[in-house]
Amino acid sequence: MNFKELYYYKPTPKNIDSKVVEKDLIIYGATPAGLTAAVQACRNGLTVAVVEFSRNIGGMTASGLGATDLGAENAIGGLAKEFYEEVARYYNKEKQWRFEPKAAQSIFSSWMSEYDIPVFLNEHLHEVHKGDVKINEIIMESGNRFKGKIFMDCSYEGDLLALADVSYFVGRESNATYKEIYNGVQFGAPHHKFEKWIDPYKIEGQEDSGLLPGISVDSKESLGYQGQGDHRIQAYNFRICLTNNPKNRISFPKPPNYEPQRYELLLRYIKSGVWDAMKLHTPLPNDKSDLNNHGAISTDNIGKNYEWPDGSYERREEIFQDHVNYDLGMLYFLSNDERVPQSIREEVASWGLPKDEFMETGHWPHQLYIREARRMISDYVMTDHNCLGQSFVEDPIGLASFHMDSHNCRRVVIDGRCVNEGDVQVPISPFEISYRSIRPKSEECVNLLVPVCLSSSHIAFGSIRMEPVFMILGQSASVAANLAIKHNTSVQDIDYQELKEELMKVNQVVEWSSDMKDDPIKRMQETFGQ
Repeated sequence: MNFKELYYYKPTPKNIDSKVVEKDLIIYGATPAGLTAAVQACRNGLTVAVVEFSRNIGGMTASGLGATDLGAENAIGGLAKEFYEEVARYYNKEKQWRFEPKAAQSIFSSWMSEYDIPVFLNEHLHEVHKGDVKINEIIMESGNRFKGKIFMDCSYEGDLLALADVSYFVGRESNATYKEIYNGVQFGAPHHKFEKWIDPYKIEGQEDSGLLPGISVDSKESLGYQGQGDHRIQAYNFRICLTNNPKNRISFPKPPNYEPQRYELLLRYIKSGVWDAMKLHTPLPNDKSDLNNHGAISTDNIGKNYEWPDGSYERREEIFQDHVNYDLGMLYFLSNDERVPQSIREEVASWGLPKDEFMETGHWPHQLYIREARRMISDYVMTDHNCLGQSFVEDPIGLASFHMDSHNCRRVVIDGRCVNEGDVQVPISPFEISYRSIRPKSEECVNLLVPVCLSSSHIAFGSIRMEPVFMILGQSASVAANLAIKHNTSVQDIDYQELKEELMKVNQVVEWSSDMKDDPIKRMQETFGQ
């Protein structure tokens, strides 16, 4: 593996020949939201530029998340639906929701080429210049400057909204904040928990021997209570594309900072009789799979990402590399360490990294799965009341329908045993997302739209944060941007009825009607293989 090329951030020397790029719409973040927004802008006749932090486009959709977190199929419309129709054509199928990373990359690249959309890669946001409550330009570390009438933050982190002094929150609100029931500290989840009593100490039964790696140092007194708010966020991992085809398979290499002691807890769990760390192993075309976290100890690097949302680029690079070492190290450990039962070693070693994916980064995914980071606070905050059908919005621009989903936020010790905390999995019916949740308060910024780090509580975001929904919201934001430019008005003052009419013209699904069929409980059971 070429680890020299596997990085999140390398400082960009200032270019003495820096450019000034001026367009109608400037999009920061080549995530699926940013790309659908750009395509829609072109269809509306706007000039647009996409500015991307990394060296790749497509976000998680093109970086291993090939097992689409779909929700209700009928809730997908517009360019999101077009993307999956393109996936089906790629495989010569009538319908296809699962895909290889290179398939997504091919489709997104063809979109950018077809519409001649300029994409500026490896551009690290440095400054945001505002005049009163309006962004005038954004400046990169390279010195390049991007000027626009409307700006859009499509990054997973919300870096643009933060530098534009827009209000946001990081962590889990308390249930009391918005009178929710699934937010804050959450104990007692039925999934992704320890199925056996596992001793947390380096020497079993001896507290003074210290905790095994991967367990929070939180004492019993600081465990908190159900529903209490805190700074913690759900765990990150890589969605790892694997293959079991010997002709296309590369054995798992040892990562540069391999620490086998990080997996002592996993080994102890395996020896207790539980082997489920690679159970969520969703088949993709051409003998590949999308490996995601499953069970008590798996690919989620629990508790090691708290500093990511507000962290410097240098700190994020450290966290990124720690996640590379943890996830790849786990696969190397399971397939090579002689303490692991032979049957498990053979099972894991039957898989490997695909030769035909991620060639520039040693066949390892280039995008860390940022499940949540900053979330804007606007005039309307999406909450579990929306997810549960207890509150409804007057200005819907798209639907979410995946179950309320939070991965664990920490691993603690209670009464001498390991306990995971923070997992939530609650089935829900499709619900509508408010336009007000993707634009800031008017007193903070009048020409910014935020379709990814939108205004939402932690637990509502757990449903909204799926890649098809981001595509939907990116396209809807682009339609709104076009109206703001057309009428020379702020993003807050566009007419919603006109917005809705324009969304219907581009085949967005903005309302869930009674004749649409869905079974949320069955959908969630299928997710967990039940």
